[in-house]
Amino acid sequence: SNFQPYGRDFAGGKPTGRFSNGRIATDFISEALGLRRSVPAYLDTAYNITDFGIGVTFASAGIKWGGVIPLWRELEYYKDYQRRLKAYLGDAKAYNTIAKALYMISIGTNDFLENYYTFNSQRRSQYTVDAYQQFLIGIAKKFVINLHGLGARKISLRGLPPMGCMPLERTRNIFNGNGCIENYNIVAMSFNGKLYDLVTKLNKKLPRLQLVFSNPYYILLQIITNPSAYGYDVSQMACCATGMFEMGYACDERNPFTCSDANKYVFWDAFHPTEKTNRLVADHLVKTALHKFL
Repeated sequence: SNFQPYGRDFAGGKPTGRFSNGRIATDFISEALGLRRSVPAYLDTAYNITDFGIGVTFASAGIKWGGVIPLWRELEYYKDYQRRLKAYLGDAKAYNTIAKALYMISIGTNDFLENYYTFNSQRRSQYTVDAYQQFLIGIAKKFVINLHGLGARKISLRGLPPMGCMPLERTRNIFNGNGCIENYNIVAMSFNGKLYDLVTKLNKKLPRLQLVFSNPYYILLQIITNPSAYGYDVSQMACCATGMFEMGYACDERNPFTCSDANKYVFWDAFHPTEKTNRLVADHLVKTALHKFL
């Protein structure tokens, strides 16, 4: 998403690879922690280790056929970051930074909506929904254990949103009046329950770990089902293009249907929230899960 109109409401109107018109939830969380207003990407050559010592993201949006960076590669970048941080700060200060930093992990939405339900029929033949959830939980568990082994102590594991209410899924739900696909929401709640259980188990297992479960599901559902209470006009369709199915390159800045004021919309494209929604979700997560790290 490193092209217009993505990022049109970001500082300088600049696309940054964020699937939003502006900042995303982690940017607002960084600001709430008293750090940067936005978190630079590790592969962005405009930044260096002096910037990354304050905050950095290794995240990669998208799915595997979209050139996404796999989790194991993100972990390799993090190891490289640690080496650079030690060279920059010295071992003692670097270890202190690593131990006191807040690590935020968010996985799962694309794994279900794209890799399981839409494009990858092989996944559905391999796994039942419950077995696939357990498969993803195993990946999350291994990732947290690896991070802990590298010195991370304060970690947030973020749950799934009500993914059946995304505009793309509602567009597909023609025979039910374009309402939310409740089956997808049930899967999201079930997966979130498993993530919560994983958090409980790992806190008991790993020494000095402070792992929290950050749950965006219910705040997003409230916003979607009662948008006017939060100052929105539209929650069923997105701002970009027709708002029904466009995202990525289909989200064209020249499309005559793209809205002029994204703050009136819950969703920016058919899959991702607007900056305003990201702020509301981030505020909720800080108050309900991340407050212990403030």
